[in-house]
Amino acid sequence: GRKKGRKKDRKKERKKERKKEKKKERKKERKKERKKERKEGTKKKKDRNKERKKERKEERKKGRNKEKKRQKERKKERKKGRKKERKEQRKKK
Repeated sequence: GRKKGRKKDRKKERKKERKKEKKKERKKERKKERKKERKEGTKKKKDRNKERKKERKEERKKGRNKEKKRQKERKKERKKGRKKERKEQRKKK
């Protein structure tokens, strides 16, 4: 009768081992999933930062363009002023 008992014991042990292995596999899978999620989260963050950077760049560009326009206007005004001065000087002569 001992033979059957030993067989059962071995069966139980194998079952336990399989259970442990499955548990390990599940743990690994979960770890992988978490890692993936974390990676995607950082990717999203990076994309957001990139977008923000682009927007800031555009704003700066717009500001620079406005400044250029302002300088052009000032230049025109000065030119007009000089023209008027010359005309007046000619009239005086």
